[in-house]
Amino acid sequence: MLDLLKSWLKNSLMAILLLTIFLGITTVGWTPSSSAALPAGNAITDGNALLRYALPIDNKPVRQLQASLEDISSQLRANRRWGAVSKDISQASRILDKPSQILASVPEERQPQAEAWINELKSGVLNLQELANTKDKQQILQQRTKLLNLITQLEESMVKEFPFEVPAEYSNLPQLKGRATVELKTNKGNLTVVVDGYSAPVTAGNFIDLVQRGFYNGLEFTRSEESYFLQTGDPPGKEVGFIDPKTGKYRAVPLEILVEGDKEPTYGITLEEAGRYIDMPVLPFSAFGAVVMARPESEVNGGSSQFFFFLFEPELTPAGRNLLDGRYAVFGYLTEGKEVLDKLRAGDKIESATVVQGIENLVEPQAA
Repeated sequence: MLDLLKSWLKNSLMAILLLTIFLGITTVGWTPSSSAALPAGNAITDGNALLRYALPIDNKPVRQLQASLEDISSQLRANRRWGAVSKDISQASRILDKPSQILASVPEERQPQAEAWINELKSGVLNLQELANTKDKQQILQQRTKLLNLITQLEESMVKEFPFEVPAEYSNLPQLKGRATVELKTNKGNLTVVVDGYSAPVTAGNFIDLVQRGFYNGLEFTRSEESYFLQTGDPPGKEVGFIDPKTGKYRAVPLEILVEGDKEPTYGITLEEAGRYIDMPVLPFSAFGAVVMARPESEVNGGSSQFFFFLFEPELTPAGRNLLDGRYAVFGYLTEGKEVLDKLRAGDKIESATVVQGIENLVEPQAA
């Protein structure tokens, strides 16, 4: 029966809808499907790209530069459209010829480093054009990745301050005022995850706090389904979440979703319940390895320590047309270790979880 469902999944949107209705995920659960139309498509299926676009910056040239380089991968997949690849590279080169437009969004004290990155990008784009002339697909993709990593650093340097105030009612919870990188060592290899406090500060802060406490060390992945999800975070014993030793109580975090165009997240309500059926979250379920807070089906504010990796490949589900968007909180993406995540199953174990970057962005609870 499972093989039949998978076959339907690959060939029919209806199968996807049926699967989302009938397959359950312990504490993740499902809310009833809506008769409203699904959201409009979002073609971005790379977690690194989604994290770049989620940064709270407003600089059109750097976004155009990013888009030009990201498009190269799409063109190479589409029967290696070399003319379109060259056009993308030329567009990137033209943008870099006007560095002042990019630097205008970088704080003055960070501009020397930003200029160095721009110069490195210029050199890299010239190299990329030479590789395109030889039509070396693998080398082009490797060079493109290096350049996009530089753009990530450049865009991060444009962030001047945390973009909004988290509601005071959540001051008793840890918050991540920025981003952090976590390395998960498993029995089958390592995973690297970037969690985004700019879009989900409470959800991300809760996760980073638990990582710092060593909460996930030694925990097993408790539920899995190939090409669907992989869940962990259920501690040994009768409890299903984190019990705060200071209060002796279950620490629950609110459902937290930042919508494209909004200045701050919505809390405690799904987008469907809010009547925002066609609105897209800044962090959508469109990338393999989306990191998502699990919660009881009937309690939008009942998440605690359990989370899951979303494992749908882009070709198996239309990006941006996922029934989970707006119902569960994505708070980060897998950035390294796809081949490891592909192999993990229920019963495998997180040997250790470590914050390797961004711990300075964690804000401790301000109230008991």
